[in-house]
Amino acid sequence: MERSGPFVTSLSSAVPAFIGVCAVILANLPFEPLGGFLPAPLLALMPVYFWGLVRPDLMPPAVAFGLGVLQDLFSGGPPGVWALAFVAVYAVIDTQRDFFAGLSGVGAILGFALAMLIAGLTAYGVSAFYEWQLPPSLPLLAEVVVSVVVYVPVALFFGVVHRRLVGARRSEL
Repeated sequence: MERSGPFVTSLSSAVPAFIGVCAVILANLPFEPLGGFLPAPLLALMPVYFWGLVRPDLMPPAVAFGLGVLQDLFSGGPPGVWALAFVAVYAVIDTQRDFFAGLSGVGAILGFALAMLIAGLTAYGVSAFYEWQLPPSLPLLAEVVVSVVVYVPVALFFGVVHRRLVGARRSEL
């Protein structure tokens, strides 16, 4: 039986945004498996990066911005920090899509590391502007490292979700 039709198409096109919302909620739960020794990974950036490359029609800038706003609301930080960071990452991905999409294996992980670094530096800069002083950089570096390590299994999960639920339409690229 073939899965098609407008309802199934609409449902599958909402999967990346739904996973992004779930990632924001999961990353901000008051649960620390490592006892607070390491920061939580920035899970909400992972669907922005993955589907921003693979299916930009399903992860437009407005969804990236919305996920950033949710991250700001749930994390309790200054408003706009993660929203701006996610849009900055999306802008880089959008302008350099051929470069990022051509990466595979370790290169794909390094591509996410670059995206995470851009998001982290943007958030750091906005936070410094808000506070009128430089925040400590070690927590940011730890969050970048943890996020990159966690991205490996998450990207594999996204690949399965993409193949089974979303579909591989990239006709406009």
